[in-house]
Amino acid sequence: MERKNPLSFIKRLTPGQLLILYYAVSILAGSALLSLPAAAQNGSLSFIDALFTATSAQCVTGLTVVDTGTSLSLFGQMVVLGLIQLGGLGVTTFSVYLFFFLQLGAGIRGRWIIHETLLHSPVSSLRELVRGIIFMALAIETAGVIILAAVFVPRLGLGKGLFSALFHSISAFCNAGFSLFPDSLISYRGNMVLNVTIMVLIVLGGIGFLVIREVRDIILGRGKRLSLHSKVVLWTSAILILGGAGIIAASENTGALNGLPIPEKVATAFFQSVTARTAGFNTIDMNALSISTLLLMIFLMFVGASPGSAGGGIRTTSLALFAAILYNRLKGNRSTNIFRRTVSDEAVSKALALFLLAFLVVGVGLFALLLIQHPGSSSRQHDAVFLQYLFETVSAFATVGLSMGATALLTVWGKALIVILMFVGRVGLLTLAFTIAGRVSPIAPRYAQENLMIG
Repeated sequence: MERKNPLSFIKRLTPGQLLILYYAVSILAGSALLSLPAAAQNGSLSFIDALFTATSAQCVTGLTVVDTGTSLSLFGQMVVLGLIQLGGLGVTTFSVYLFFFLQLGAGIRGRWIIHETLLHSPVSSLRELVRGIIFMALAIETAGVIILAAVFVPRLGLGKGLFSALFHSISAFCNAGFSLFPDSLISYRGNMVLNVTIMVLIVLGGIGFLVIREVRDIILGRGKRLSLHSKVVLWTSAILILGGAGIIAASENTGALNGLPIPEKVATAFFQSVTARTAGFNTIDMNALSISTLLLMIFLMFVGASPGSAGGGIRTTSLALFAAILYNRLKGNRSTNIFRRTVSDEAVSKALALFLLAFLVVGVGLFALLLIQHPGSSSRQHDAVFLQYLFETVSAFATVGLSMGATALLTVWGKALIVILMFVGRVGLLTLAFTIAGRVSPIAPRYAQENLMIG
């Protein structure tokens, strides 16, 4: 009788299915470790709480049902930190690098995953690319540790201060938003060194590894110009950060920011604009913000970071492409042009599909969460519930981690739903959709044309 290879089923998986498997296995392994008594300060976490925490860490979200600093032991905190690092750089990146290191080669699946998640143009060596990504990330995180240590060590002592610096540097660069402090970073709101360092780490982790590499090469004289991808990422990110900070400062000047010194007002407004783009830290109580500011932050969370980065959301390039599609169509242009370049129809189709899928997932997720958490409640009794759970739904889907307090109120089924939203948001809507439905055939049937009234 012929022996079956126990790993033969993995070889039959499509790249998208393999990508989902990587994340699922990592989350389950993390859940098992966090379920151990050694992972908690007292007793052990329930499986649903361990699963929620592992998913939030692996998907670099930051939503928590247990306080990381007080409920988890040092071992539990290190498990969370490891999951954040794996999730931030991507389990697949580590896996492909391991294949290269063992001289097994990445293969078609590994190369497809790297191209889908990291690349917008071909590169000469995937091995050097993945190695450069890891070394670049470690270098940036190390620099963050050194600077943050100067903030934490004087206040917390050498050992605890160094670990806090390491934890928050990795959490910020990976856009995870996990903090060892119960109030996130509110108690450090007036510390400009910490504010600037965390914001720089978040931005670097959110613009994408290849954008950082292109900017570095131009600074060092190795490159002549930025690619279209990098231009769109940098311009869109700058507009969102500056515009978001300006609106928050104006909206909260007589509200949540009232009474703060001007430098602290500016730093807080910029910090919330940056962190809403999938990072999850906060230096101000979310419930103290006005409805207009919260709606702005929901928009910023929904957009998220950039492709090939540690963050989530529909991505800055999708927003820019959607705006370009609208602008070009209103002008009567059938092609979509940005910065004197024409974007392919495939990219346009992906952007539109991503927008529709994202709205669908958020809408269905919000409806299900309200049904689970508040069945049969009247609108007059819960006027603020809709906004609270909309904020929670978008935060989970975009892997942000900011919360208005709804996380602590989740039931078991509510936690399970948020876990699903975080997983879908991290793996990616298009990857999940193409995995379930398969790739769209390039040859589609055409039928007799007939007009349809629009508007």
